[in-house]
Amino acid sequence: MSTPTEILFTRTDAVLGTFAIRPLDPFADAELLHGWVTDPKAAFWMMQDATLTEVEREYVRITTHEHHQAFIGLHEGRPAFLMESYDPAHLELVGLYDAEPGDVGMHFLVAPTDTPVSGFTRAVITTVMASLFADPANLRVVVEPDVRNKAVHALNEAVGFVPEREVVKPEKTALLSFCTREQFEATQQESI
Repeated sequence: MSTPTEILFTRTDAVLGTFAIRPLDPFADAELLHGWVTDPKAAFWMMQDATLTEVEREYVRITTHEHHQAFIGLHEGRPAFLMESYDPAHLELVGLYDAEPGDVGMHFLVAPTDTPVSGFTRAVITTVMASLFADPANLRVVVEPDVRNKAVHALNEAVGFVPEREVVKPEKTALLSFCTREQFEATQQESI
């Protein structure tokens, strides 16, 4: 089975080159995803012990859900990260905060590598945020990373997220944080 080729969003990073986002195919991408989500560096993804079939089933569930989407991020044409978006009024944060019109939830996971590139993860989250804000309906991005995930908190802050408070979810205690389009754009002006 071939992987999807439809590119939904492209961004060029002045240092690291071209990043793009395409739809995730839960069948064609299952093996790739399995390697990513079960890697020890993906502990906060909470799929460490998932089988290939379980990963495929989870991404079939996500890609067929009315309020949840999944994408593969590419760097220079090669798969490099996973991105999910969701409607927090219907998933993940229902009852934990008052969703506003224009809110979009986001998760991202950078593929494991033995040769890390300086600034790569920041370029990925910048691409993810730029793609979300490319949709004029999205006014604010909402995230709920594990409170223990200090690395992602720093990345979130770098692209404009402001923590609001901790929330208790069934699977974790999360740091509820928000980033408006204006907050994100301000960080992009600072990094020029």
